[in-house]
Amino acid sequence: QLQLVESGGGLVQPGGSLRLSCVASGFTVDYYAIGWFRQAPGKEREGVSCISSSGGRTKYVESVKGRFTISRDNAKNTVYLQMNSLKPEDTAVYYCAAGKDSLIMDPSNPISEYVFDYWGQGTQVTVSS
Repeated sequence: QLQLVESGGGLVQPGGSLRLSCVASGFTVDYYAIGWFRQAPGKEREGVSCISSSGGRTKYVESVKGRFTISRDNAKNTVYLQMNSLKPEDTAVYYCAAGKDSLIMDPSNPISEYVFDYWGQGTQVTVSS
């Protein structure tokens, strides 16, 4: 059974931090790029960040650059999203996804949900005072 499970979401005050985890089971993440997406009520799903299979390349949506950091520990079959300086507009359900390295990491392409094959169920992040 192929599965991705997110954890680490919760309620945090503006300016605070959270670290999200994405753990894969049924397959190893070594040969997959991993992306993080988010979706707020009434809004389209947005690509936030992604990381290449080796961890050597990363991409971020402009709104989170300098605040979020994506990383991976392939030995633990886990990818992380460290979120600092959180803002209320970061409030959303956050999803991780896995897909083919080449299209995902092309710097000319956006972080598109259509090139990811496996998806988790999401974890809620709420930023509020």
